[in-house]
Amino acid sequence: MTPAIRHLEERGVDYRILQHNGPILSLEQAARERNQLPSQVVRSIVFRLAEDTFLMVLMPGPGQVPWKQLRRYLNQTRLTMASEEELLAATGYRPGTVTPFGLPRPMRILIDQGVLDQPEISLGSGQRGTAIIMRPENLLAALDRYEIVNFSGETA
Repeated sequence: MTPAIRHLEERGVDYRILQHNGPILSLEQAARERNQLPSQVVRSIVFRLAEDTFLMVLMPGPGQVPWKQLRRYLNQTRLTMASEEELLAATGYRPGTVTPFGLPRPMRILIDQGVLDQPEISLGSGQRGTAIIMRPENLLAALDRYEIVNFSGETA
């Protein structure tokens, strides 16, 4: 049981687990095997804002985080994506398994409106080849704090 699953169990949030039969090589493959559209596969992207200060953005599958809008939203001129080492230290998870659940310490989380517009979503579980499937309202119920943004609806 990963910290993410333990977190959901402790909160009593409805979810289900999907175990992939083999390695996932693309967003499209993940969506197909989960019987979802690519926009339903949520990517958990972690940015380093300052030394030991991180932020997670949850984006619908193919959506890109618009750096300019993110910097403006945060009122920050510089930010970088977390390195693999920073990602593991900040979240406890390796690339491809990151989830907003069960983090070792609180992290600011931004959720793109495109994630919430889906009937069902899938996220990392903290374990490679395993996804958490849930409704968007259960994502919100599982988190203590979050901010809703609309990056997928904006243009650069």
